[in-house]
Amino acid sequence: MIPTESKRFKKLYQRHLRLLKLQGKSKKTIEAYSRAVRRVSDHFDCCPDKLTPEQLETYFAQLVDSHSWSTVKVDRNGLQFYWRYVLKLDWQWVNIIKPPKIHTIPDILTPVEIEQLIGTTRKLRYRVFLLTTYSMGLRLEEALSLQVGDIDDGRNRVHIRRGKGHKDRLVPLPDLTLLGLRALWKKHRHPYLIFPNANGSLKTIQKATTHMDRGGTQKAMKVVVTECGIKKKSLYTPFATASPLTSLNAA
Repeated sequence: MIPTESKRFKKLYQRHLRLLKLQGKSKKTIEAYSRAVRRVSDHFDCCPDKLTPEQLETYFAQLVDSHSWSTVKVDRNGLQFYWRYVLKLDWQWVNIIKPPKIHTIPDILTPVEIEQLIGTTRKLRYRVFLLTTYSMGLRLEEALSLQVGDIDDGRNRVHIRRGKGHKDRLVPLPDLTLLGLRALWKKHRHPYLIFPNANGSLKTIQKATTHMDRGGTQKAMKVVVTECGIKKKSLYTPFATASPLTSLNAA
């Protein structure tokens, strides 16, 4: 990309990020939509604002061959946002690419499988994380983001903040899950995080400003799933019933 083209792209790209933030898009959506703009820009080695409908048709035809439909759909939405809000241009995207509607049913883990997962998990923080996630039907980010102040042990409930759709909600807190959360917190005693980033010494953990890494948590859980011999794809499918936590003594 020539210098003048690169400069224009960077200016529009920064405006794209700014508008995504101002419209309240989640961090995950901002990353996906901005990646879509970078991908098409790298493909043509130019600023996307000059692309023709024919070029975009060719681009998406190649994207369908190399990526999943879910990726194609996210990229289409990302570029649609870019065209509409950054370039302020009207575009009939449905005429270019319309991913098919796919209806799938997630794999549901049984109580026995959940108990097996928790019992096989050796590190306390991951064991309590699994118990918390499944016993209260939480999403991955919801469980990771839990803070000490969200736990209402007096009324046995938890305040989930900014869940799906940026909505708060209250969920019941099972007694066994409360015991697990207390045991974990007594290990690290972080001033506000339930699942702090666990890298380093105890003092370092207590000063952590972020929760456990999302990718690291998923990787650790996949290892446990493999050890248990579970073939189902959906590890984080919410399940409403708590499974027994075998032991809370291991760190």
